[in-house]
Amino acid sequence: MASPPVNEHGAEVTLRRIFAWNELDGVRWDDEGVDAQIITGENMHLIRAVYPPGVVYEIHSHPHEQFSLLLEGRLRLTVGKETRDIGPGDGWYAPSGVPHGGVVLGDKAAVFIDVYSPATTWIMDQFASARKVPAVVDG
Repeated sequence: MASPPVNEHGAEVTLRRIFAWNELDGVRWDDEGVDAQIITGENMHLIRAVYPPGVVYEIHSHPHEQFSLLLEGRLRLTVGKETRDIGPGDGWYAPSGVPHGGVVLGDKAAVFIDVYSPATTWIMDQFASARKVPAVVDG
């Protein structure tokens, strides 16, 4: 199998064109029990994150643009100066440098998809700091 290409920022670009999340290795940050998976393109990262009930999604900022879509659960979310409770199908946009974060509400995990641009090694370094979780391919 060919080695993955590397983009202009040093991040490996996926060779996959079609994928299922259960085919991708993941990571876990044990302190919070947060799980995540990442797939990287030329110009963006696509991340699936799972935050357990009650976990805080720490207020933070980064040099990337970020769009996110909540698939399951509920969050009390803050982006910049706006705070709002959101549910499945709701999303957010965090421009570069804008603080954002929140807390998982209720008794269901919050599952969301993040798109970060550009695709850089900064996010890959975050994933490298977590415990690896192998893919669980059915069959």
